[in-house]
Amino acid sequence: MDGSLQIYHGTGRGKTTAALGLGIRAAGNGKQVIMVQFLKGRSSGTLEYLKKLEPELQIFRFERAGSRFSDLSPEQQKEQVDNIQTALLYTKKVLDTCQCDLLILDEIFGLIDYGIISEDELEELVSLRGDSVDLILTGRHMPERFMDIADSVYHIFAEKEGNREILS
Repeated sequence: MDGSLQIYHGTGRGKTTAALGLGIRAAGNGKQVIMVQFLKGRSSGTLEYLKKLEPELQIFRFERAGSRFSDLSPEQQKEQVDNIQTALLYTKKVLDTCQCDLLILDEIFGLIDYGIISEDELEELVSLRGDSVDLILTGRHMPERFMDIADSVYHIFAEKEGNREILS
């Protein structure tokens, strides 16, 4: 029996927040949580605040650019891809060694959107979770085939979106 697989996808805001909320809940119950973030661009005060939850909840970003991937020059994109490959190797190590109880791969579907990894590669990564690691994947566009392998899938979209952000 494999650990659970939950997916949060869609064009609305809140996918990362939902995954992080589950991570905080798990950490509060004595579980070890690791979040690896992909394609996030610039850092935020939220990340610095969440460092207070270490070592139970750890967040890793391997990318160094302060802009969105699509806004980078070809040279910067190549450097980012190298950093993303390092993050993927780290993710495999976490799964191979069962280093945590809950692993969150934030914006992992974006790697497929940009052609950095294939659907097959992501499915192979997901299969490494074994029976002791729960996994959460987030991103805008979930490949349809993940509907069949996930335990829970949440489609996040805005029914109405105002022009003011809360607590930005």
